[in-house]
Amino acid sequence: MASPLVNYSSRLSLAMERTGQWVFSQDIPTDVLVEVGGATFSLHKFMLVAKSNYIRKLILESKEADLTRINLSEIPGGPEIFEKEAKFCYGVNFEITVHNVAALRCAAEYLQMTDKYCDNNLAGRTEDFLSQVALSNLSGALVVLKSCENLLPLAEDLKIVQRCVDVVSSKVCEEANFPCRSPPNWWTEELSILDIKFFGKVIASMKSRGAKAFTIASAIVTYAEKSLRDLVRDHSGNGTNKNHSDDSNLRTRQRELLESIVSLFPSEKSAFPVNFLCCLLRAAIFLGASSSCKNELEKRISAILKHVTVDDLLVLSFTYDGERLFDLESVRKIISGFVDKEKSVAVFNAGDFREVSSTAMLRVAKNVDVYLGEIASFPELSISKINGIAVLVPKEARKIDDDLYRAVDIYLKAHPNLDEIEREKMCSVMDPLKLSYEARVHASQNKRLPVQIVLHALYSDQLKLRSGDDDQKMSSNAIVTRNQLQGDVSLAKENEELRTELLKMKMYISDLQKSKESQGTSTVKLITGASSSSRRPTFFSSVSKKLGKLNPFKHASKDTSNIDDALEDISKPRRRRFSIS
Repeated sequence: MASPLVNYSSRLSLAMERTGQWVFSQDIPTDVLVEVGGATFSLHKFMLVAKSNYIRKLILESKEADLTRINLSEIPGGPEIFEKEAKFCYGVNFEITVHNVAALRCAAEYLQMTDKYCDNNLAGRTEDFLSQVALSNLSGALVVLKSCENLLPLAEDLKIVQRCVDVVSSKVCEEANFPCRSPPNWWTEELSILDIKFFGKVIASMKSRGAKAFTIASAIVTYAEKSLRDLVRDHSGNGTNKNHSDDSNLRTRQRELLESIVSLFPSEKSAFPVNFLCCLLRAAIFLGASSSCKNELEKRISAILKHVTVDDLLVLSFTYDGERLFDLESVRKIISGFVDKEKSVAVFNAGDFREVSSTAMLRVAKNVDVYLGEIASFPELSISKINGIAVLVPKEARKIDDDLYRAVDIYLKAHPNLDEIEREKMCSVMDPLKLSYEARVHASQNKRLPVQIVLHALYSDQLKLRSGDDDQKMSSNAIVTRNQLQGDVSLAKENEELRTELLKMKMYISDLQKSKESQGTSTVKLITGASSSSRRPTFFSSVSKKLGKLNPFKHASKDTSNIDDALEDISKPRRRRFSIS
């Protein structure tokens, strides 16, 4: 902070020194001290009164007999502008430029240095410069408009701001329609020097002149990238300074600026590039912008979602350091809005959305599945959130579920502590019958998947081998196949129970044989053999009964429906054959 103060003091010293050079060269001593800010000017009353009606009134209305001090700290432009006003009173030449003409005009109005009080006064001189020089071209009008930011409200009362806005909007529309410089959008860089309030006035004037939506959007994009450089231009997510991110005042200013920029959007939904909208929405989420601001951005992205890439969706999802996920509610709203619009279009066209999906819907479905695979590895991502996004895309829009299977597999690998129910819930979003051959082979060997998903994949391959149909024909029989698989899943569970029971019985028989062999008499061995042989048929007959109930061919042919009775008949002669008697 020391350097600006030193520079300011040095400018004041130079101004006083220059003023002294042209004041003290006069033979008559000064009789009044004019204070402007931190500077003091020794001047002559009669020279000031000759041009300024305001100073004349101060001297006449003063209660002091001889007024020696005048405070003009509120004069527009400060000490530097008053120095030029005083020079004009003394008849000393100075330069009027586009940078100081607005301040000189406002100061002349403040000091009442108008033509009503004195012919050819400073107000008239500055008005002539404004109309003939400063406002004759776009660059000059922009510089004058920029200088008015510190001259409010007097600059607005004098219509300087409105005149500049009218000239700028007119020149911009003309340049946009008939470019005369290269690159064609050079004027967007010029507009970016303005404050958001004056920039908004220019945009409103362009709209009233019938400027095209893409012309207005081009100006807004450049302005946003300039004024929110760290938040918008750096698509990699590494552009925000962490020290600045903790500055609440800075974030408040950025949030207000962002909301003002969004409020200037033209009504045309497709006027802006989708990556710009995604970066702007991420900034809105980061800065905690208003709901109306975020909703407007979400609706515009949803309207052109078919042009969104996976990288654009990832921009919305990650914080600027790239280490954690944002709340994915905005992504969910964007996808949901697009799907609802596609359904409405299908109904309007008297079509069936479940049968035919548009090219845009197919592309969005593909991008969503790949996007889910990119975010699936983050530990903080819950099943409900990732499934909530996956189910938004209609199943009919997915011709193949390989990308969705990849996302599911990545999620299961990144979250190894999920129980069986949670893994089944995660896998419920995909259809194993829509997997390609390579994906089905991988799924059949994937130990992370629940057993029913593996059976789905295996059963799909069996159906393919039996029918010889390709994947498209397989998908048409998906409903029938899914019903058959429900029975196969229950069959697999009963097989597991039977295998466990068989293992327990084998262990029991083995222990029993070892205990009998420890006895030395052959009689006991004979009894042991008799008891063993009498028990063994009972066990195998029970196993045969259960296997008969699990007969996989029972539903295939009616000829095998009496297989239970046959097993019972076969077991009876075996009991007589191995009887000791």
